[in-house]
Amino acid sequence: MKTVITAVGKDNVGILAKVSAICADVSANVIDVSQTVMQDMFCMIMLTDTSKMTVDIGTLRSKMEEMAKENNLQVHVMHEDLFNSMHRI
Repeated sequence: MKTVITAVGKDNVGILAKVSAICADVSANVIDVSQTVMQDMFCMIMLTDTSKMTVDIGTLRSKMEEMAKENNLQVHVMHEDLFNSMHRI
């Protein structure tokens, strides 16, 4: 199973590291990352392999939401199939 994680917020040191650390903590392998900074806004899309994850996707989502709240970010975690369905024309 793959999961798409998006993060958007005011650019700050360590955003990618914080998201990656949570992934590592639950054994979600980061497959690909795309990030950019537009003016002072950080925007990231991360694809992870969650087939060996030690928690369910709900727990991953909760951990990301907690980190997002602490860092004034918007972070979304969704199954790859849902992400693809949402972005299909």
